Amino acid sequence: MSVPVRIAAPTALVLALLLMLSACSATTGGGGADRRPATAGHPVAGKADAASGVVLNAERTTPTDIDLRWRGGGSGASGHVLEFATEESGPYTVLQYLPPQVTSYRHPDLIPNTTFFYRLRAFRGPASKPVSVTLPKGELTAADENSSHDWLPARKDPKGTVPGRPLRSTGAGAPTGFKATVKHANGILFTWTDRASDEAGFLLESRTRTGSAYEPVVVLDPDVNSTGLITLPTEKEASYRVRAFTYGERSNVVRLTTGGFTGP
Repeated sequence: MSVPVRIAAPTALVLALLLMLSACSATTGGGGADRRPATAGHPVAGKADAASGVVLNAERTTPTDIDLRWRGGGSGASGHVLEFATEESGPYTVLQYLPPQVTSYRHPDLIPNTTFFYRLRAFRGPASKPVSVTLPKGELTAADENSSHDWLPARKDPKGTVPGRPLRSTGAGAPTGFKATVKHANGILFTWTDRASDEAGFLLESRTRTGSAYEPVVVLDPDVNSTGLITLPTEKEASYRVRAFTYGERSNVVRLTTGGFTGP
């Protein structure tokens, strides 16, 4: 059973734990590719992947902050997944699922003197019809806090799954029957019917009252058709939809090495 978690870039502490658990920690030595540390202010560019045409570039803007930018890509992509690793061969960890209009990302507060590798993966898939939700004013009451939150974890309800169609068929496999049920001042339960046969997962997307586009907020496993969401203050009034998706082409891989601490 998957538990919905808002997508967030790992902090330096999380990255440190990943490095400690990894058997292959990143180093700045070794043979093969040029492993000289990049200088702050000088971007590292890559060549477009032959399949995707996406060009990913990276620049170390401070000793421990890396800015990533990209351009190009095949038409019809629903967005991109930005991933990082400390070895070029992986394993890669997701930084963020990003809508198609976003073409830059800052990876801040990184571990000093460490090499990071980055790549993008396109994702594609149809979204459900959106629903608008207006939550009650105020915060949780004592009754809300003490009530059961068994509606919150993501679930795979067989009643919400029908014989699906491949997402690679044009227009096929979009979730249907998407509904939002307000549970309390900060909580919403979403349910839908899974009509895809080959999804890599689902993305719950939101557009706030002042927002101009939908953005992924929760990543869910394949076959999930029910999940709760604890909302942010900006989501008192928002529109939501759910997308079934598969992964597509990958970009080039770029690498940068962070600098050391500059303090006294």
